[in-house]
Amino acid sequence: MARMARLDEVLARLDEGLPAALDRLMAFLRIPSISTDPAYAGRVREAASWLQGELAALGFQATVEDTPGHPMVVARSQPGAGRSLLFYGHYDVQPVDPLALWDRDPFDPAIEDTAAGPVIRGRGASDDKGQLMTFVEACRAWKSVHGALPEGLVLLFEGEEESGSPSLEGFLRDNAERLRASLALICDTGMYADGRPAITTQLRGLLGEEIVIRGADRDLHSGSFGGLAANPLQVLVNALAALKDAQGRVTLPGFYDGVPELPDALRADWEALGFDAGDFLSQVGLRHPIGEPGRSGLEMVWNRPTLEINGIAGGYAGEGFKTVLPAEARAKVSCRLVGTQDPEAIREALHAHVRSFLPADCSVEFHPHGGSMASVMDVSDPAFGAARQALSEEWGREAAFIGAGGSIPVAGDFKRLLGMDSLLVGFARDDDRIHSPNEKYDVESFAKGARSWARILAALG
Repeated sequence: MARMARLDEVLARLDEGLPAALDRLMAFLRIPSISTDPAYAGRVREAASWLQGELAALGFQATVEDTPGHPMVVARSQPGAGRSLLFYGHYDVQPVDPLALWDRDPFDPAIEDTAAGPVIRGRGASDDKGQLMTFVEACRAWKSVHGALPEGLVLLFEGEEESGSPSLEGFLRDNAERLRASLALICDTGMYADGRPAITTQLRGLLGEEIVIRGADRDLHSGSFGGLAANPLQVLVNALAALKDAQGRVTLPGFYDGVPELPDALRADWEALGFDAGDFLSQVGLRHPIGEPGRSGLEMVWNRPTLEINGIAGGYAGEGFKTVLPAEARAKVSCRLVGTQDPEAIREALHAHVRSFLPADCSVEFHPHGGSMASVMDVSDPAFGAARQALSEEWGREAAFIGAGGSIPVAGDFKRLLGMDSLLVGFARDDDRIHSPNEKYDVESFAKGARSWARILAALG
């Protein structure tokens, strides 16, 4: 167990080096690597080059590699006899608008004292520059103590995560052999709501679809045509309303194919988290949960599928009133998927459902907006138990196996294209304001995150 040797020294080196590590993170955060805005393409590449330089200086074989979009950074340590690991993070960040809501320049990061302790304030502090640097700093301390980096590591840092990862799948396919490892490590998640460390073991998949129904060649006067001509908006809302029954279950044929029941062991773990659905909803001005009877709150958001209407438009909705039958109606619908639900089969069922409501004088168009299957990790792999113990020892609280209601498509890509599960460990907190003004990352999360990765690297040796 070479990686277990001298762990205490590595942890002590991380503690001693925290001020310098924070300075490096600040330099990284000053680079406005906004991937969604073409005006920042040069700055995105600058961030990639900054990372490559840091990794090369540590002794990694590190390269900046072009894609049809923003570049990837790939780094590799010396191969070893132990378990090979691929670590993933992303160095691009969200736009900063609305700028007026920031208390400081989002790319002029600073350490701020708060009632809950010091925080790093700036765009990308939590998502995902601060998180990925926890792993880099763990590697730095490891080399300082051992004289060499941990063996068998591949680091993959993406520059397009915040813009939908359009180049990622092709890059993984083209470089599968040199990127494949026995396990992926992903640091783009968070801790459980009460601040305990967590390993995310399942992620919901996603399907998005825009529906456009058209009728007459113009908006029609309701006095002249109402009751005689087809109303696309009425057709649309009828179809949408029929997507669920009175109990909230989705009516599409085959929708629940592949939806698993929650295993008893995982159910017990989740119940022990003490989640209160009413309290959770109270944070957004609600109180009363809806959904399938007999399902717990966490089961609903982590282990059950959804179908939601995200937007609807048609006719006149401005000031005053306009009595028209609209020529066109639109809706955007999304599903969160679990288990082995097939997004394309559900998309076909949705199309068939809408067409069944279509009068002869109306037409329909469908515009897909992505589709990915859920990701469920094999927690029987000893790496999950070892990482859980390592996190528990560092944080002084038993780490939780949790689910995630959202989607991290890269985990599914790693499984589908590289044949490996992902260990998703992150140190973000619910109040980090990711994607929002005044994003922050607790200094404790950064420091203990690096220590956590050092422990996990030792445990997986």
